[in-house]
Amino acid sequence: MSEFLIYQTEGGKTQISVVLENETLWLSQKQLTELFGKAKGTISEHIKHIFEDGELTPVATVRLFRTVQTEGRRTVEREVEHYNLDMVLALGYRVRSQAGVRFRQWASAQLKEFIVKGFLLDDERLKNPGQGRDYFDELTRRLQDIRTSERRFYQKITDIYATSVDYDVSAELTQDFFATVQNKVHFAIHGYTAAELVMLRADSAKPHMGMTNWPSERIRKSDVAVAKNYLNEDELRALNNLAEQYLVFAEGQAARRVAMTMQAWIDKLEGFLTLNDREILQSAGQVSAELAKQHAEGEFAKYRVLEDARFESDFDRMVQSLPAPKDQKA
Repeated sequence: MSEFLIYQTEGGKTQISVVLENETLWLSQKQLTELFGKAKGTISEHIKHIFEDGELTPVATVRLFRTVQTEGRRTVEREVEHYNLDMVLALGYRVRSQAGVRFRQWASAQLKEFIVKGFLLDDERLKNPGQGRDYFDELTRRLQDIRTSERRFYQKITDIYATSVDYDVSAELTQDFFATVQNKVHFAIHGYTAAELVMLRADSAKPHMGMTNWPSERIRKSDVAVAKNYLNEDELRALNNLAEQYLVFAEGQAARRVAMTMQAWIDKLEGFLTLNDREILQSAGQVSAELAKQHAEGEFAKYRVLEDARFESDFDRMVQSLPAPKDQKA
């Protein structure tokens, strides 16, 4: 099975993961559109110009493969044009997309090293002859780290999103996802955004200010605006189950060597929420994060006065345990 992936490592370095058959690979136009993130018409136009410019010839780079595909309700066999590694490389220098940019960055780094040193060494391939660097091996290791981490449920979801084959932290898609994912999962579980939940449940008159969990013995100001701290046991379990479903699916995709894009992970989250009969948040909510924080901190100020009056320190307990002083006779 041929495979060609352009991706970024966890450290932000562009890498190429390739599986070759007989020292080359063959990809259909559909696979090329997925690889470079461009429409089929755009890829076709680039291929046409590559042939017209004489950069490559159809005889050397195109081969027909019989494939089975679904058309409507029918399953049919058709001969589909596939393009070899030479065409993939040629397209990489022409396509204007994030994947194209990453390919050119990677290729330029390889060429620079060759020009300066006069040779290139693939350390991963020297360690593992015939295999080299493998995106899915790295992905599996990253998912294992996510599973064993102590990060919050929505942070694990964003960590999985960051394993996308086309991941770009500066992309508008990423910024929107990071800005909304916490509210999406909160709303799906209890019907409120994170800010709305804090506004609703932060109450100085309630025990522990309405919170069910917090990091240290005493409640601190930094704890009161964190929505997770107000969740009950059932809500916490539901949120952790959602993160677990997301993680199990990611591990399954990695095992099947299926690359997931940023958009695919966004769609998959909404798919999981729908599958679990959860409502999908359609707006930013009625309460801003800043307003919720102000409310929670105001309640904390009132709660702190009551708490200080009730609080008994180790010193207080020790003093109370001391025997009463005896009267001194003159």
